[in-house]
Amino acid sequence: MNLVHSIVKQSPNTRLIAASTAEVYGWQPADRAIPESALLNPASPYAVSKAAADQYVQMANRIYHLRGTVMRPINSYGRVWERGFYTEYLISKMLMGETCYIGAPDSIRDYMFAEDHVDAYLDVARSEKAIGEVYNVSPGNPVTNVELAKKLSGLTGFKGKLVLGTYPPGYPQRPAYLVLDNTRISREVGWHPRYSLDEGLKQAVELWSRKIN
Repeated sequence: MNLVHSIVKQSPNTRLIAASTAEVYGWQPADRAIPESALLNPASPYAVSKAAADQYVQMANRIYHLRGTVMRPINSYGRVWERGFYTEYLISKMLMGETCYIGAPDSIRDYMFAEDHVDAYLDVARSEKAIGEVYNVSPGNPVTNVELAKKLSGLTGFKGKLVLGTYPPGYPQRPAYLVLDNTRISREVGWHPRYSLDEGLKQAVELWSRKIN
């Protein structure tokens, strides 16, 4: 809110690209790719806070003539400094030969390589058509959590144990299916992912191999 009003009052020609998240959609009535027009149904404290910011930027676009764009990206991977994200957690544990825990093995997600994620922001920043719009950012390669773990197991040569179970007590129950429809950003902005899931995972494993070794 502070950033929005600072821009409106002091620099009205400034573009704001707001990082929302696919998590704002939460639980949806059907397991199919979610369009931007879907009702927001956030299913965690994090998602509620992101949905509020998402809606505030859209309100400011209409009421205060903010030149804002809301981006709703899916899960991304390719970081080399944090192990708390699912893909990085698996890669780092597997390379060190440690047991890997998969809380919701059958949940389906769409994973996007970091460079594709960054490209989407840059493409939107260059596009006048994107002002005032909302875009999903998603490569369109849905996979279950356990399938992703098996792919990484093969890439890392992992010989350890995969433990399939549930989330810890008190952990917010995440949507079982979270895959986004990327039609709008592809058509209106021209963004297309450059990395397939297998190509991106291979790059990520190479990054972590160098870091750990």
